[in-house]
Amino acid sequence: MYCIKCGVKLAQSEEKCPLCGTVVYHPDIKADFSPPLYPKNKVPKPKPNSKVVCGALLIMFLIPIFITLFADKQRDGVFNWSGYVVGALLLGYIAIALPFWFRRPNPVIFVPCDFAAVTLYLLYINLAMGGDWFLSFAFPIMGGIGLITTAVVTLVYYLRRGLLYIFGGAFILLGAFMPLVEFLLGITFGLAFIGWCVYPFVACFFLGGMLIYLAINESAREAMERKLFF
Repeated sequence: MYCIKCGVKLAQSEEKCPLCGTVVYHPDIKADFSPPLYPKNKVPKPKPNSKVVCGALLIMFLIPIFITLFADKQRDGVFNWSGYVVGALLLGYIAIALPFWFRRPNPVIFVPCDFAAVTLYLLYINLAMGGDWFLSFAFPIMGGIGLITTAVVTLVYYLRRGLLYIFGGAFILLGAFMPLVEFLLGITFGLAFIGWCVYPFVACFFLGGMLIYLAINESAREAMERKLFF
């Protein structure tokens, strides 16, 4: 921790700043401790991932799905637009509610599953609209972003250290991905290459480089921590 007045780095056990004398916390004020509500070692623990909550979430998603299908069928006699709504609701369920069914959901598994679900939804939209933009644009874009995101989540989940290196590298990869995005837009939709990708490319490289610099330079990192009160 750091002194809020002069910014000098303090140990967690220090009661006041050795440089300017600012009190870190008031040692003379004693907390008014009330008797515990439960006996020792018998505090009730909430049960995570309750099946009741999972069932309620499932019903909350199923109700609008059935209403959408019924309304679409009643109006036109066939299913026309309901597929878009149902697909969006299924995406929401997979991303929000599905992890609650597992005691310890692993983000390394669920993040690529979420991207796969989004990719399939885009494929459905492409086929329903009779378009030809999925393989040349949506699939490579979702695949690239999904790989970068999955790599970041995997490194953060298993390493739990070197976060500045991980996120710095992720920003640099994202910046390098921007020219490919503009290229795919050109070959898919016939857009002229105007070079707009340079702006996010430079911004991402700057942010990524700054994070990696802070990870390497300890003095610069501590100065940033003092300014942001980390």
